[in-house]
Amino acid sequence: MSDKQNGVPDSSGPFSHAVPQERIVADEFVMRRWRVGDVSAMHEAVTSSYGHLHPWMRWLAEPMTIEGAQAFIDSAARGWPTSSGDCNYGIFDAREAVLGGLGLHDCVGPGALEIGYWCHVAHTGQGLITRCVAALTEAALALPGVDRVEIRCDIANVRSVAVPKRLGYRLVERYERPVCTPAESGIGMVWVKASHQ
Repeated sequence: MSDKQNGVPDSSGPFSHAVPQERIVADEFVMRRWRVGDVSAMHEAVTSSYGHLHPWMRWLAEPMTIEGAQAFIDSAARGWPTSSGDCNYGIFDAREAVLGGLGLHDCVGPGALEIGYWCHVAHTGQGLITRCVAALTEAALALPGVDRVEIRCDIANVRSVAVPKRLGYRLVERYERPVCTPAESGIGMVWVKASHQ
């Protein structure tokens, strides 16, 4: 679940050489591959956060149905990465409560992966996404063939923009893009963290 450019995996991209770990620990949080048993918890987290996520998330144009959650989880369970080039993680606390989600996407070209993220509305403003994106960035840059990680977001999404800024990503591009959600400005940003930074 990201702001993926074209949704098409790069068959010569990073995941053709290696795939990331299915479980990554970031402080007291665990990021792990979604499992079949996570459907209800994931659906509840997204549904509870709909008002917070809907203005920005292209994948959440309508409220998520339980069938939509099931299809997403089934796709994650079938392949790592999925057939569309995604490695999707849930973010969990020690009690296995869903705090958010992250995706590592092979869709931005050779040597690059894109990170997308969302946070449960009850856990925003606590540095959760920043810490998890930092850990996922490190894991991605450790993969053979990966020399950069990108975060793409709308310039008006100040919370999303704050994450790459805090983590030392460089702003490399601003570009016009179609407005697809209620809060988007139509100006996208591309933030990059390179392995040599």
